[in-house]
Amino acid sequence: MSTKLAGAGFVPSSLSAEGMDKCVIVKAEWNSHITDALAAGARATLAEAGLDDSSIVEITVPGTVELTFAAQRAIRMLRPSAVIVIGCVIRGDTPHFDYVCQSVTQGVTMLNAQGDTPVVFSVLTVENEQQALDRAGGLLGNKGAEGAATALAMASLNSSLVAAGK
Repeated sequence: MSTKLAGAGFVPSSLSAEGMDKCVIVKAEWNSHITDALAAGARATLAEAGLDDSSIVEITVPGTVELTFAAQRAIRMLRPSAVIVIGCVIRGDTPHFDYVCQSVTQGVTMLNAQGDTPVVFSVLTVENEQQALDRAGGLLGNKGAEGAATALAMASLNSSLVAAGK
């Protein structure tokens, strides 16, 4: 069973922020017209699930490569239940796209493998601006909202596993 939330694609209907004390959204400033829409979708989904606005911390970094550093520092300093990284990388004429995408993907994977806090990948890696717009509240929903749904699910899973291990 699923439901439609905050302009998202279909996400689980059992979304609840119960037990989540804080969620950090780390957003890249590059392509801000896209990343702002993704962050708004994430905030709306978290609010709809019951997370108070004061429990959502938003951090802005210059670009997508910087997301990993800010996420790692946020985990260490703010101790959130989950982190959502939001960025938008649009392919250009140089291999820069590949390096940026590889860097942030590996960075988020490393944070998840080595850490105790779920880090959710809500970085659009698209061929053109229209594909990004379609995924930032357009025809294909809002991938920031879907990232928030994933953050809620992973924070709940993490909390359950911690409780089971005690």
